[in-house]
Amino acid sequence: MREGLNGCALCPRQCGIDRAGSRGYCGEREKVRVARASLHMWEEPCISGASGSGTIFFSGCPLKCVFCQNRRIAMGETGRELTTTQLTQLFLLLQRKGADNINLVTPTHFVPQIAEALRMAQAEGLAIPVVYNTSSYEQVETLRMLEGLVDIYLPDLKYYSGDLSARYSNAPDYFGYASLAIAEMVRQVGVPLFGDNCSGERLMKRGVIVRHMVLPGHVRDSRKVIQYLYDTYQDHIYMSIMNQYTPPENMVDYPEISRRVTHREYERVVDYAIELGVENAYVQEGDTARESYIPDFDEEVYLKEVL
Repeated sequence: MREGLNGCALCPRQCGIDRAGSRGYCGEREKVRVARASLHMWEEPCISGASGSGTIFFSGCPLKCVFCQNRRIAMGETGRELTTTQLTQLFLLLQRKGADNINLVTPTHFVPQIAEALRMAQAEGLAIPVVYNTSSYEQVETLRMLEGLVDIYLPDLKYYSGDLSARYSNAPDYFGYASLAIAEMVRQVGVPLFGDNCSGERLMKRGVIVRHMVLPGHVRDSRKVIQYLYDTYQDHIYMSIMNQYTPPENMVDYPEISRRVTHREYERVVDYAIELGVENAYVQEGDTARESYIPDFDEEVYLKEVL
C-alpha cells in the first residue's frame, strides 16, 4: 500500500515527500481522509440516475485551482481519517444504500490505498461500477494501478493553454499530462457502454466522459479543448460541456474570471461543438451557475456509519 507514498510521485507535482510523516503538495499525509460520502444527484444523468451516485469526496488536491468550487476540501480544511478496511466498508455501505456506482472524487493522491480497498470490496461483493472523478492532472503510471478496478473515468480537460493553466492552477504543464492521462483512461475502459438499471434508467456502465467547464472570457480556449477531444477521439468518448462556473468571493487577483459565464459565451462553445460534428455530449441549460452543485461538507452523511 505504501507504493508511491515514500518519496511521493503519484501526481505530476512529484514533490518527493515521504507522506508517512509530512504533507505533500496535495496537503495530505499517508492516511486517507474523506470529507463526505453520500448519494449525490448532481453528476451527468447517466452517472447520477434517480438514486444518486455513491460519491466519496477525498480531502486535499494535487491541482488546487484558484476558482475551485470545493475549496474547503481541496485545501484540506475538512475530512475524517479512514483505514483501508473502513474505506472498503464505505464502498459496500453505499452499494447497500442503493447507489448505482461508486464515485471517487479527487482521488489521485490516495490511489494506492483506494486500489487496495477496491480489491477488498470486490472480494466482499462490490458489484456496481466504479467511477474515477478527476482533474486529469495525473501520472499515467498512477492510473495503471487502477486497471481492471475502474469502469468509468470522469476526467476534466480544464485548459488547452499553458498560460491559463499556469495562472489558474500553477500547472503550466497541465495539458500535456491531462491529454496523456485521458488517453490512458480510454485505453483502459474503451468505448462507452450503457445499460438499464432495475428502474429502467439508461446508465453508463463503462467508458469515458470528459468534462470541460467554460471559463468567463476564455471561449477561444474552450473551443481548442473541444476540437482536440473531437479530433482525437471522435465519438469514442462523451463530452460534458459545463456552464456552472461560480467565482469564489475573493477574486481580486483574478478580475477577468470574477464573473459568471454569459449565455452567449456558453452558446458559442456549444455551437462550435455542433459545427464540428460532436454528437456524444451533455450540455447544461438555464441558470445552472445559480444552482448549488457544492455539497455541505459539514454534513458527513454515511461517513459516520463506518467510523
